[in-house]
Amino acid sequence: MFKPVTIKDIAKALGLSPSTVSRALRDGYEISPETKRIVKEYADKIDYRSNPIALSLKGRRSYSIGVVVCEVANSFFSQAINGIESIAYNKGYRVIISQSHDLYEREVINTKHLANSSVDGLLISMAAETTDFSHLSSLHENGLPIVFFDRVIDQIQTHKVIVNNFSSAFEATELLIKRGHSRIAHLASAPHLSITTERMDGYTAALNKHSIAFNPEYVQYCPHGGRIYGEVEDAVKKLLSLPDSADAIFVSSDRLSIGCLRALKKFHLSPEDMPVAGFSNSDVVELLKPTLSYVRQPAFEMGRIATELLIGLIEAKYPVTEFETKVLDTELFLNDGPLATGSKSV
Repeated sequence: MFKPVTIKDIAKALGLSPSTVSRALRDGYEISPETKRIVKEYADKIDYRSNPIALSLKGRRSYSIGVVVCEVANSFFSQAINGIESIAYNKGYRVIISQSHDLYEREVINTKHLANSSVDGLLISMAAETTDFSHLSSLHENGLPIVFFDRVIDQIQTHKVIVNNFSSAFEATELLIKRGHSRIAHLASAPHLSITTERMDGYTAALNKHSIAFNPEYVQYCPHGGRIYGEVEDAVKKLLSLPDSADAIFVSSDRLSIGCLRALKKFHLSPEDMPVAGFSNSDVVELLKPTLSYVRQPAFEMGRIATELLIGLIEAKYPVTEFETKVLDTELFLNDGPLATGSKSV
């Protein structure tokens, strides 16, 4: 069985007391520079690492952050996790990642498990199925710092990091309008999600600006966020089977965009037959056939900022009562290159 090196082992090897070694490793003022040098050089030589469990028991901190996302394989969330880790590890925190797979019950189990594992704080993007937030409210009321990103809720007052969903959806829809389309369908995720509502507002605003009547038949929701491919295929099939069928589709999320393209391919439609504008952070999206114009979100930056805000809550010496909602830029990618979309912070 693996046995990690302890402070007692270093003390025995150097002929020092364990308390002296501990203070030297913590750069204690009462230890001479020469003793600190000897202890740290030996600790580096034997690859000593502090015991996080012992530290958590002593300081009532675990120096770990819990992260709950719908799916790590999703390009957006994998990039966000890279941003989270880039900050967390530099500040001495470990990251524990769990997936909800857009399931409410899985989200509840994961958040409770992380809390019971004594994480210092929680970063979460809501699951598509979640409409009851009591599992998070109770954790927050009991003092667990929580920061939301991407899919957020209004019921808990804390920091949030999002993109300008309204502006992004508006510009993607307007792109299709300017290319001559007037029967633009909208493929959306679960209707209660924050991103769904905000992107729907952007879609309808673009139609209104160009005096195009909103047709509720052109809106199809996928309550599982595209996790079940069949719901995406059924939604696309309904749009194509309308008497006055859509001539373009605006898609409101990364996974739905891929599912939509897959369905169109099954129905033997080319990009010329059914142009698509959607959200995607996949590096291979331009290789897909049929292709699409797409909004790319600053996922890495979103993860980085959310982590900085969470660590700020964790390390705050006094209760935090004022919170920020950070709203970030996106980019709209066309065949001839990217166009920046709007952003703001409130």
